Amino acid sequence: MTIIQQFSRQLEQEAQTTRKMLAIVPTDKYDWKPHEKSMTMKRLATHIAELPSWIKMALTTDELDFANNPYQQENVSNTGDLLDYFEKTLEEGKSYLKEEYADKLSENWTLRSGDTIYSVEPKIDVLRMSFSQIIHHRAQLGVYLRLLDIPIPGSYGPSADESF
Repeated sequence: MTIIQQFSRQLEQEAQTTRKMLAIVPTDKYDWKPHEKSMTMKRLATHIAELPSWIKMALTTDELDFANNPYQQENVSNTGDLLDYFEKTLEEGKSYLKEEYADKLSENWTLRSGDTIYSVEPKIDVLRMSFSQIIHHRAQLGVYLRLLDIPIPGSYGPSADESF
C-alpha cells in the first residue's frame, strides 16, 4: 500500500467518526462555548468540517500566509449545512489523494503570517498534521457535547454512552 493509499484509507475511516460527531451538534447551541477563551460550538464544528480541504491546500500550494489570506469561516446556519459542508470538503480532499501528487510529499510547505514563520515542513507532515487536527478538534467537540449532556458516539470503539 502506498502512502497516498494509506492517507486515503485513514481519511475515509476518520470521516465516518467525524460525520457522526458533526451530525449531533445542536443548532441551538452554536453560540455556546465552555470558556471565554474557547471557540464557539459553531466555529469549532465548522473548523472540523473544513479540515479535509487542507489536503488540497497542502498538495497544491507552497504556503499559507495568514497576512495575505485572512481566515474566513464558512457560514453554516444549521447542522444540515454543516454536514453538507463537511461532505464537500471531504470529497475535495479525497480527489487530491492521488498518486500523481506523491512526488509533492517531500516538498516543503510554510505556515506564516507575513514575516513570522510558524513552521516549514515537508508536505507529508502537513498532511499528517491536518489529520491530527481533525482528531484533536473532534475530541474537543466531544468535550463540548459531553458538557451539554449530549451522548457521544464512539470513535475507535464504544463510548461511555454506548454498550459494549
